[in-house]
Amino acid sequence: MSGRAVPYFCPYCGDEDLHPHLPADPGARPSGWECRSCARVFSVTFKGLNFGDDATPQTVPVDNRPETGHDS
Repeated sequence: MSGRAVPYFCPYCGDEDLHPHLPADPGARPSGWECRSCARVFSVTFKGLNFGDDATPQTVPVDNRPETGHDS
């Protein structure tokens, strides 16, 4: 399995025009991804799996939703 996954979409603008980000130092390895649509450079990092007690989903009761200003 590869140690590096390829993102398919920019997390900021959603475009697919992604290329490996090449640092200014010619000997350095690519250090992330650059989106040529919005000019952002980002990296994707896998932090691990969470199987502890914190893995339970958090829900917000219907009565505590923020007001939207619209009457339904």
